[in-house]
Amino acid sequence: MFNAAVKTITILKEAGYTAYLAGGCVRDRLLNIEPKDFDVATNATPDQLGELFHNTQLVGEAFGVTLVRLMNTQVEVATFRMEWGYTDGRHPDGVCFTDAQNDAQRRDFTINGLFEDPLNHQIIDYIGGQEDLKKKTIRAIGDPDKRFSEDYLRLLRAVRFASRLDFEIETKTARAIRNHARYLGQISRKRIGLEIEMMFGNQALPQRRERAARLIQQLHLDGTVLNEDHHNADLTLLSALPAQVQPSTALAAWMLDRHACSGVELLPFLSQRFERTVTQWRNALAMSNELRDALADTLLVTGKITDWPNLNIAQKKRLLAKPYWTQGHLLFGAMKEVDDVVAILAQIGFEAPALWEQGVNPQPWITGSDLIDLGLKPCPKFGDWLDAAYDAQLDGTACDRQQALSWLKKQILSNPSGFDG
Repeated sequence: MFNAAVKTITILKEAGYTAYLAGGCVRDRLLNIEPKDFDVATNATPDQLGELFHNTQLVGEAFGVTLVRLMNTQVEVATFRMEWGYTDGRHPDGVCFTDAQNDAQRRDFTINGLFEDPLNHQIIDYIGGQEDLKKKTIRAIGDPDKRFSEDYLRLLRAVRFASRLDFEIETKTARAIRNHARYLGQISRKRIGLEIEMMFGNQALPQRRERAARLIQQLHLDGTVLNEDHHNADLTLLSALPAQVQPSTALAAWMLDRHACSGVELLPFLSQRFERTVTQWRNALAMSNELRDALADTLLVTGKITDWPNLNIAQKKRLLAKPYWTQGHLLFGAMKEVDDVVAILAQIGFEAPALWEQGVNPQPWITGSDLIDLGLKPCPKFGDWLDAAYDAQLDGTACDRQQALSWLKKQILSNPSGFDG
């Protein structure tokens, strides 16, 4: 990708145009971070790019953005531009082409407004971005109130960059974020959710997730982001999570930190109240079905773990076999300040290895076909009978398929009007 971008710049400069690497790739290269992509900015217009390169595609004609394909990859090339208007708080009403200096002024933060000439190994800095990189500072370019009123999604982007890079948000920039927090709701929920997913994603380290959540709360963005009241929650669980948790588990920890502030409230929340909050967060963040289900299932498993001492062998094996057992167990382990959690964890640590060795998710010996062979007609009770037979298999009541069939026959015959296990 880098070679393709440099080749693009070389062709543009040989044709008499100005062309640089632009934005995040320049920032990351100066920080010794491998860029995810390499964008090019130039004074060549889309029409001129089309004449110069054989394979191009306009992907943002109104904004002068062209995809140039060469060296078996695509390079995004944007024409230097100025913007104005932003009546919807996200997109400009007007755009015109300009030079590099004016293009830098329209960008969000100084660390993202840098250009690089890779052919001459030169950084072009019109906005003090290099100095802010050295100071580890997130600073809006120019007037921060104006920058954020142009695009309210920048409020969350400031948090994402600060948490990802471990930078501080400059005072005036932070003040402007708080002042504009109430307008974030004008942004689509999908875009808000994507920013949160990037902050809590698989690549985010635990301390980065915690810092992102803390900044969102401190800057009063949480109410609008999560569609609930502002609350500077103590992020005890989120900070206690280990590195290997999934994004859904980190979100679950943040939810518990915000809605179950003490041990007295935590367990009741897990057992009866979290489904409503999951639905609320799903709508607020436009979660995918996969992420929503992972969040709900992790909380469900965590809630069931709280009742481990009261579960029988079959119930414990069923719990261990759940897809989100590991994530729920990691989240439960972060609750060590809650009464009985340490004792439950010790009991699980003592009992679980033997249960795993016995097998927690074997193939069922009894199926619906077996019930039909017994002369039973398919009915709603089939599920109860099959569950009971599987429990007998799990807890050792039946030692093989034949014993399971004999046991089930006795159970059904002893309760011909119905079966309650």
